[in-house]
Amino acid sequence: MILRQQYIEQLIALKDTNLIKVLTGVRRCGKSTIMQMFKDYLLKNGVSEKQIVFLNFEDLDNEIWLKNYKGLYKEIIGRLDPQKKSYVFLDEIQQVEEFERLIDGLYVKPNIDVYITGSNAYLLSSELGTLLTGRYISIHVLPFSFKEFLYTQPENARTDLMFNKYLVTGGMPGIFELPDFAVQNYIQEVIQNIIQKDILVRYNWRNEDHFNKTTAFLFDSIGSVISPKKITNILRTENAISLSHNTVGNYINALTEAYLFYKVKRYDLQGKALLATQQKYYSVDLGFKKYYLSDKANLDLGHNLENVVFLELLRRGYRVNIGKAGNTEVDFVVRNPKGNMEYIQVAWTAKEKNTYEREIKSFELIKDFNKRTLITSDVEPITYFNGIKKINIIDWLLNE
Repeated sequence: MILRQQYIEQLIALKDTNLIKVLTGVRRCGKSTIMQMFKDYLLKNGVSEKQIVFLNFEDLDNEIWLKNYKGLYKEIIGRLDPQKKSYVFLDEIQQVEEFERLIDGLYVKPNIDVYITGSNAYLLSSELGTLLTGRYISIHVLPFSFKEFLYTQPENARTDLMFNKYLVTGGMPGIFELPDFAVQNYIQEVIQNIIQKDILVRYNWRNEDHFNKTTAFLFDSIGSVISPKKITNILRTENAISLSHNTVGNYINALTEAYLFYKVKRYDLQGKALLATQQKYYSVDLGFKKYYLSDKANLDLGHNLENVVFLELLRRGYRVNIGKAGNTEVDFVVRNPKGNMEYIQVAWTAKEKNTYEREIKSFELIKDFNKRTLITSDVEPITYFNGIKKINIIDWLLNE
């Protein structure tokens, strides 16, 4: 079992604070395991098993509570000693009807520290977000980083070869317990589970074929500026599919709510403002892209690299936008946890002079002195030119 140290340290720092801790993230990204790891930490540090309640609402043993939040509340309270500090872990809580009332009821009780997980952004956009405004903190969980991925590989494995593998398989934790031949079946099961449970059933959408073609198009457009109208026009032309751009927009919103994709807005570096149109989308895991696009997914090396960088920026706590500088683009305009702005360009290679000059052109249009970094797969020492740092992707990923 790979210790998800980044998340455990956050939970330790938040322990016993007067906030509900909410772990969000795509299904099977490791939220339940992280909560179990934190439970183990509590047990090793003096907390009695009797003062911990841990319930997973995708476990059939707990199905009796899905329509009975009042009974569940009494069950939890009945297990605990009110005179002692207690810890309540509720996994996939959105399965419980009126879960918001349950959480609120537990929150107001003294001596109870509440931890919940959910696999859909609806968890926080629902009544819970309104009811508990200012009383919860969200920790977003992602699949394995490349650094975590390496812990699953043989110690003598070549890092460059392992990175090429990571670009194909992604980092969903469950795949590392399986032989290679079973990985694609596992990924298929995960994504179909997400689409059925979190999207099609919830919205009562019956045309699964149209939804899947839109999803495949989004995977094929990772790192490209797109809009629902543009997707609609291309699907009509290339696939003879008649869809309204409103329907496509609804599909995309559902995919982002299920954390399969992240929408990234454009930032005008000259006007110093966010733009309302022409966003980019990135996948939560490249293994899902491989499932939808097969071998075609492996050919898009530049955008795959861009996707890896995007996810790592999220892990490091950066706020991420894409940038517009005149008629050119900056791949990422970010603010680090200290609030400082940085600019990042991503390219598979920048060895050729023309390629390098094209990649840094956007940097040269920016009229400030914030940090600028060009990330590539080129294997060479870190270099600096006109204040621009060029660094290898593996070095960047392994050395924060």
